[in-house]
Amino acid sequence: MNQKKHTVRTIQQMRDNGETITMLTAYDYPTAKQINDAGIDMILVGDSCAMVVHGHPNTLTATMDMMVLHCAAVARGCNRTMVVADMPFGSFQYGIEETMRNAARFVTEAKVDAVKFEATPRHIEKTRAIVEMGIAVVGHVGLHPQAVGALGGLTVQGKSVETARKVVREALALQEAGVFAIIFEAVPAKLSAYVTRKLRVPTISIGGGPGCSGQLLVTPDVLGMFDAFTPGFAKRYQDFNGLMKETFARYAEEVRTGVFPGEEHSYKMSDEVLEAIEKEFGAASA
Repeated sequence: MNQKKHTVRTIQQMRDNGETITMLTAYDYPTAKQINDAGIDMILVGDSCAMVVHGHPNTLTATMDMMVLHCAAVARGCNRTMVVADMPFGSFQYGIEETMRNAARFVTEAKVDAVKFEATPRHIEKTRAIVEMGIAVVGHVGLHPQAVGALGGLTVQGKSVETARKVVREALALQEAGVFAIIFEAVPAKLSAYVTRKLRVPTISIGGGPGCSGQLLVTPDVLGMFDAFTPGFAKRYQDFNGLMKETFARYAEEVRTGVFPGEEHSYKMSDEVLEAIEKEFGAASA
């Protein structure tokens, strides 16, 4: 396994060599380190943290300060995996200069390797501006969760000629703006595969089917740790919710019955020290 830190160049080489790129989300140091040590190629510190970590109903409540904090923790856990920061709602919808400052915060404060944002054609110049700063950028087409209000819900994008045309145009525009990869979210598999063949840069699917250069899932979905909403494209590999409930219930039972803590979980002190304390302060009441 290649233990060197992944870069824009190595991710592109994987795509060119026909190697499938693996990507998961992470929001904290211990999870990021496990993902890094497992050999996953990329981590997205997604604004999904607003839902799966902070308990909000959607991603719109993620803030720059929140995302920088999570990104910094994740970056400290990765010496191999490439870390991509998700720019939250409100961090790029205004002027180019503000977008550039926010992107720079992720690089300087959180030490991430790249940024990603749901840039539509209206934001292509911002994408280009960030790339020209020297910051690696991941594009995003298809379903834009930050536009859930305008879309009327989290629905598949690209099933009609009109919406499919929009996906293709956005992907081509993002490539020309200089992104090094593009995420395809909730896009029909045939369309994702078609656009992947049209592009020079890697494509990462999160509900975009198997025809992309790589795959991305939200880690709490993979681990079975988030029950409030599970998208149709997600696959649950474990039931950590069930395991945690069982573990916590066992802990509570052992505490209540006196099984824990046992002698092996307790620090020792000599009888002489206790006798000296009792002599000075008096015996403890029963």
